Amino acid sequence: MNKNAIVPENDAARIDGRAFTHLPGSGADGVAHVPSTLDRVPVRGLDYSVRRWGPADAPVLFLLHGWMDSSPTFQFVVDALGKDWQLIAPDWRGFGGSTWLGHGYWFPDYYADLEVLLDHYAPGQAVRLVGHSMGAAVAGVYAGLRPARVAQLVMMDFLGLKPPPDAASPVLLRKWLDAQAQPPRLPVHEDSAALARRLQTVNPRLSAARAAFLARHVGRIGADGRVEMACDPWHKLPSPFVYRIEDVMACWRQVTAPTLMLFAEHGYVNERFATEPEALRQRLACFADHRVLTIADAGHNLQHDQPEAVAAALEAFLQRD
Repeated sequence: MNKNAIVPENDAARIDGRAFTHLPGSGADGVAHVPSTLDRVPVRGLDYSVRRWGPADAPVLFLLHGWMDSSPTFQFVVDALGKDWQLIAPDWRGFGGSTWLGHGYWFPDYYADLEVLLDHYAPGQAVRLVGHSMGAAVAGVYAGLRPARVAQLVMMDFLGLKPPPDAASPVLLRKWLDAQAQPPRLPVHEDSAALARRLQTVNPRLSAARAAFLARHVGRIGADGRVEMACDPWHKLPSPFVYRIEDVMACWRQVTAPTLMLFAEHGYVNERFATEPEALRQRLACFADHRVLTIADAGHNLQHDQPEAVAAALEAFLQRD
């Protein structure tokens, strides 16, 4: 682990030519945050940025962020934890400070990237995985592909996607092919304050202080001074493949780890399955050992809306032996 380049807290750095600011001990919001460090880890030909909080001799917990997000998304939960953990949160390829490809991404690469990271930080160990949204999608399938590798699993507000109504291969392939001609773009904001206002518009439960923190740490400043989310726009490219929940469920049926489903009261899972309780039951039944907990007064980003409740739920579930 010490072979990696570790960037100390409060320093500024440039990662892959882009400005990247590390989480300070306290920010403009006046809130004291648990400090983190950044490792640079080679992963399958890419340069991964991996954020770490907590003492190196504490039990290890991997935190896997969602789509169009990055590792600082877990800061509020980290701040609320009552016990010592060594928390390891990678920026997935194409997000945050990890390498951006500048072309399309293939989802199975995340399983392989995760395996390299687990071998690096916890060689030969069964690990604890906590994933939010896309991170939960990766963690859940990986736990089925490598059941002996995962000791405990937490899936935050995700239980599979809903196939689009036009999920026919010719249609999807044509959309994907058409999209190659025009590189995708992300919305650009005048400054971090404007991005913070946008985040609050999308999520009214987000406090002004937390919105300001996220705008500073999950955004990036361009050469013109304007701000956009620190995510490769090529993630917005439409998939050329039909999403088959049957394939995902087949992987879930191989999961042996005790699994906690953390749903948000007003989040994706409850909205998605409000009129399809049987579909929800079938998906949950894939996991041999699971329990469900709903976080009240939270939307899809429950780690932002109710981090104290999320932290309490994690520590009540996770074994530290």
